[in-house]
Amino acid sequence: MTTELRVLDPTEWDDWYGVLELAFGGVPEADEERKLWQDLTEYERSIGAWDGDRCVGTAGAFTFRLAVPGGAVVPAAGVTMVSVAGTHRRRGILTSMMRRQLDDVRAWGEPLAVLTASEPEIYGRFGYGLASYATHATIDTTRVRLTVPPGTDEVSLRLAPPEQALDACEAVYARLVTGRPGMLERRPGWERQALIDPPGDREGASPRQCVLAERGGEVVGYALYAVKPAWAYAGADGSVVLHQLAGLDPAAEAALWRYLCSVDLTSRVRIHSRPVDDAWQHLVSDVRRCEPTLRDVLHVRLVDVGAALEARTYQAPVDVVFEVEDAFCPWNEGRWRLTGDAKGATCVPTSDPAELSLSVRELGAAYLGGVSLVSLAAAGRVRELREGALVEASVAFGSPVAPWLPHGF
Repeated sequence: MTTELRVLDPTEWDDWYGVLELAFGGVPEADEERKLWQDLTEYERSIGAWDGDRCVGTAGAFTFRLAVPGGAVVPAAGVTMVSVAGTHRRRGILTSMMRRQLDDVRAWGEPLAVLTASEPEIYGRFGYGLASYATHATIDTTRVRLTVPPGTDEVSLRLAPPEQALDACEAVYARLVTGRPGMLERRPGWERQALIDPPGDREGASPRQCVLAERGGEVVGYALYAVKPAWAYAGADGSVVLHQLAGLDPAAEAALWRYLCSVDLTSRVRIHSRPVDDAWQHLVSDVRRCEPTLRDVLHVRLVDVGAALEARTYQAPVDVVFEVEDAFCPWNEGRWRLTGDAKGATCVPTSDPAELSLSVRELGAAYLGGVSLVSLAAAGRVRELREGALVEASVAFGSPVAPWLPHGF
């Protein structure tokens, strides 16, 4: 292979991003969307693979801070914009970019790398484990009723242009980050993602709309949505398409759901990528009529096993020795003793006998508390070497709320 890997120069961005667009089908993005990603690109954290003067591979890493069990926000590299030109596949380019990228992440002192996968089967061989899912659903509002909690009627609602409401929405979002593993602190510039709304991507829906939930003059929740009108022989049959929803308390959130389920001339609310334990499932009278489905979302890679496991807390006391396999990042291989509880943890190399054997991929899957070590063991991917160690560790790694990634990157 004669391909050269090098850090992206700003003057090369158009060629570099063009390779990515072509790899994902070749349909050009709207100018406003393309401009957002150009502005968000961190050039010193992006690499291109070049065959002479042609770019044939791309990979980037955003600077993120990720919420983990216990409420800490931990530095994490948001792996993104990964592609290889169709003319240069099966030459080791992807592997070389993943190798370079994880070496860089380690050098930056970031214990985690995270990504969303266009093809999930690709990234397991590089040590990424599937750590969170999301729910998709369609609430049939002609047949489903909502039962809302006390205080919902005390919440007032107000429509506002999304651009004018953005700061208030971001303030609500920021207050929720540490309460759910998998959420990302939004760095400056990322708030613009909520406003990207190219007409060509709406599929017949309206421009994006915003409703604010308020109590005592304070914004306590918001929803970003669109309405897709439709008419059947019997009358109106439109859809509400939900993009974002957040509330600071159950009443605020319920008020927003009630509003969305009662928009005039609509018969359903289409929900995309919500937490698997989202409250709406307990507000509706018939969840079966909502057709919930699951989809994989966030894949997690422990770049530094010791630092990553020390960065979160554990919902039950744990003292266990892991035998970790990590051929791609060999500095993680070996035995690690994790000792921790709800107040904190230590994780250090040890020569003590191993009690659980697994790869770094399984540690990544269990890291945010949404995938149990017991379930991974049932698939043969975790091996118990001391009786009782599996249940002890699995309970400790759990989270009282499901991990969730609120937006892509």
